[in-house]
Amino acid sequence: MHSDDIVWSMLGNRQFCSYKMTTKTQNFCRNEYNLTGLCNRSSCPLANSQYATVREEKGRCYLYMKTIERAAFPRRLWERVLLSKNYEKALEEIDENLIYWPRFIRHKCKQRFTKITQYLIRIRKLTLKRQRKLVPLRRKIERRENRREEKALIAAQLDNAIEKELLERLKQDTYGDIYNFPIHAFDKALQQQDAESESDSDAEREEDDDDDEDVDKREFVEAEDSELSDFEDMDKLETSSEEEQEEEEEVEKKASNSRWKGKTPLKGPARRKRPHIEIEYEEETEPSTKTKAA
Repeated sequence: MHSDDIVWSMLGNRQFCSYKMTTKTQNFCRNEYNLTGLCNRSSCPLANSQYATVREEKGRCYLYMKTIERAAFPRRLWERVLLSKNYEKALEEIDENLIYWPRFIRHKCKQRFTKITQYLIRIRKLTLKRQRKLVPLRRKIERRENRREEKALIAAQLDNAIEKELLERLKQDTYGDIYNFPIHAFDKALQQQDAESESDSDAEREEDDDDDEDVDKREFVEAEDSELSDFEDMDKLETSSEEEQEEEEEVEKKASNSRWKGKTPLKGPARRKRPHIEIEYEEETEPSTKTKAA
């Protein structure tokens, strides 16, 4: 026969219970069907044959009830009732199902249901509200990935260099009649060469077009000081050339006059008269005494 007093005497304050958690001030109960979370005689789900509580499962509240008539069937020990989403209707349902139950259990069930509805409302608000998500930085994984990327890049560069060298040797006919090379690599190299030749031809065409456009264009630019000085020098050269021509004409006229006078004209280009230079020579003679002695 089931007796609540005997069970509580075995699971009391000074006895052992697997759900009990002792602290310096108070004892708590970790049983999932506990109504208040405290370890005492009135709120212990094991020491009370008539017991009720409220639990939340996937956002919905349920009323659990236990009676002494189902104590012989542990599988059907707890009766579960789904409560309405409306707060007032749910309180009315609790009163209807626990109409003849102790006032303490009825009051604690309503209080627990109120707390559960409050934290469900807070959960919904937080899910709808935008929040910052803290993502941990894994330094070791980042370093490992960076090292792998560097190694892969070096390997790719080495493979490309080897491929280019082999293709160059193949073009130079280094290996003779050996044809055990991958055909797709050779085709790829040919395609690259065709693309480069096309790009070079396009660039040349663009340069020719630019040259044609430059030829057609005409611009008027203001003269600078250096250019003006160049023009002045050109004018001086022209005046000097005109003076030389006048001098040559005068020389020719003099030559023609001398021909009429009977003098032979000078051949070749006209020579200018040089200034007259007088030169003096000194001669040294030996003294007469020497000649007499001889």
